[in-house]
Amino acid sequence: MKIQRIETLRPAARPSLIWVRVHTEDGLVGLGESWFGTDAIDADVHGRLAPLLLGEDATRIEALHRKMQPYVGFGGTSAETRALSAIDVALWDLAGQRAGLPLHDLLGGATRARVPLYNTCAGPDYVSKSAEVRPDNFGIKGGSGDDGASPRYEDLDAFLERPAELAAELLEMGISAMKIWPFDFAEGARHGMSISPADLNRALWPFEEIRRVHGDRMRLKAELHGLWSLPAARTICQALAPIDPDWIEDPLWMDRFDQLGELADTCVPLAGGETLGGLGQIRDLLHRGRIHTPIIDVTWGGGVSFARKAATLAEAEGRPIAFHDCSGPVTLAVSTHLAMALANVAEQEFTRAFYYGWYADCVEGLPPVEDGMIRVSGEPGLGVRLNPEMLKGDALHRRLSES
Repeated sequence: MKIQRIETLRPAARPSLIWVRVHTEDGLVGLGESWFGTDAIDADVHGRLAPLLLGEDATRIEALHRKMQPYVGFGGTSAETRALSAIDVALWDLAGQRAGLPLHDLLGGATRARVPLYNTCAGPDYVSKSAEVRPDNFGIKGGSGDDGASPRYEDLDAFLERPAELAAELLEMGISAMKIWPFDFAEGARHGMSISPADLNRALWPFEEIRRVHGDRMRLKAELHGLWSLPAARTICQALAPIDPDWIEDPLWMDRFDQLGELADTCVPLAGGETLGGLGQIRDLLHRGRIHTPIIDVTWGGGVSFARKAATLAEAEGRPIAFHDCSGPVTLAVSTHLAMALANVAEQEFTRAFYYGWYADCVEGLPPVEDGMIRVSGEPGLGVRLNPEMLKGDALHRRLSES
């Protein structure tokens, strides 16, 4: 099964998203994806990786993964690592199609029939235009509104203004866990050195309001996006402790492993790591950072080949692992396969504003969601394909390398 062509596709409507399709000589097409810095990812796929891969046997995934490892830009989730990730996912998609099996069966089979979901409370236009994870790119009340075909869930605006109502909506859907990030809007978040009492109380209010109305029916997760210094993060963690959050995510830059270890003494569970790549960083996150739940982004950190090994590292330490999805539909699909196959995954992240909005415009075969649970379709490989309508006209920037 030799690789004949490698294609990148970048939708004009979602400039932070890139798909990679790997075509083989027997007519199969594997689909991968990545997110943020798509100009650089595109350049690396065609400038560095395509010459290494064209003519190679697509079934030799581990060998090709090693061959794709970059010398420059090897750290974290660099553009080179994200390019590698997208192709690795496409190779696993091809392997499943070739075998006539869904990806999770190639990984040892399902450990459960469905996986619980938690909702990341972003809106449809959240960080859709650039990689800047700051309020001015959060897409609050952005866009053109309901398109008449699907609901437009403005969940970020909702958690700031009516958090208890938002929690009630999610509970009605069977979703009993949610993640929010009101601390990003604090004045101190610009430099991260300290947070004022007024801003602290304002950011605590959504959590307290949900607890007041719904008690412990809704599980809460706090996202801090790595914006804070150790003293400020400790203040925030201590203030959140009475709310009993599932976890506090990315309280610091996640490569500050020793500081994370100090913060772990607050006794509030910490989570994070989606911006890390490579097994060495995951090892340090577990040992030096003493993280409760490592979070892996499959299409940023190194693909399926990396994610399953990272999960094994966490399992060896008796820790759960979680897979990030606030990016694209292929990321959700591959993460769901991994979550179904790996015993130490407790739940899967999704963003309902994306899933019930633009994801369905992009792909066919989205993992089905019902009663707060997600599963895969059972189709071979990832089970998702680009929507044929996406491939028409000038809506995509396309580039092709072929042998």
